[in-house]
Amino acid sequence: MNSVIELLRNRRSIRKYEDRPVEKEKIDTILQAALMAPSSKRCTPWHFIVVTDKEKLAMMSNSRTMGSAFVANAPAAILVLAEEAKSDVWVEDASIAATLMMVEANDMGLGCCWVQVRNRQKDEQTSTEDYLRSFLHFPENLKAECMIALGYKGEEKKPFDDEHILKDRVHYNDF
Repeated sequence: MNSVIELLRNRRSIRKYEDRPVEKEKIDTILQAALMAPSSKRCTPWHFIVVTDKEKLAMMSNSRTMGSAFVANAPAAILVLAEEAKSDVWVEDASIAATLMMVEANDMGLGCCWVQVRNRQKDEQTSTEDYLRSFLHFPENLKAECMIALGYKGEEKKPFDDEHILKDRVHYNDF
């Protein structure tokens, strides 16, 4: 296992994937990382829908006006949902779980990319969440935070450059 700093340095948003499936065992391990995520008052409000069906991935890729088209070429995507009634900080809880999935995927040599769902629109009349609900059939009490596209990397990106770390954003004891 790599150090967390090394994982973060090398974790990049990957939008191009090889045309090969991700093994179920790897997806299960990624989900295990999410299921062990911390949550407010340990209420565990999250739910996950794993999508590997090419037709549904293509539909997911059309869920936003822009920024989701690459999902059509991913071998898998995980929709991150949460029960809003369980936690007033469901957004944070779901985001932590999604982030841990991305770190675990990177540690296994996979590429992934966050696609924002909450507060996004498919078109002027339909939210991204409602569009996804129409064919993934999740109940109304679940809110969608994001989807994580996932697969074997079809592109390589340079590690995070330390020169771009905004150290002036760190303050001690006061601003």
